[in-house]
Amino acid sequence: MPQKVNLAEKFGAFTEHWAPRIVARYEGHEVRIAKLDGAFDWHSHTHDELFLCVDGELDIEFRDRTETLNQGDLLLIAAGEEHRPVARKGEVQVLLLDPAGAPNTGDETTATVAVEA
Repeated sequence: MPQKVNLAEKFGAFTEHWAPRIVARYEGHEVRIAKLDGAFDWHSHTHDELFLCVDGELDIEFRDRTETLNQGDLLLIAAGEEHRPVARKGEVQVLLLDPAGAPNTGDETTATVAVEA
């Protein structure tokens, strides 16, 4: 049975940064939310990754450029493309779409495991 997800309530339920929460599942993927602050590690994935900026301003650095996401902006990062998310102006809220169980760093040994919200 379909159930709506209130993102504001889900974001309000945690304070940790860079700790993804699973809010839904879709055709073998996890719809995750996360709060970001500061810089993450350079990394890449074996799959495409979708970022949707829900609140704040997020820079996604690539080796040759930087894409800035504001509220409502979406960015699809191709598999294998090295990138680094950076929240320079305070906390950012994002929605991510990744294959189920995919490590957020691209490496299971360094990843923060996404948990149910």
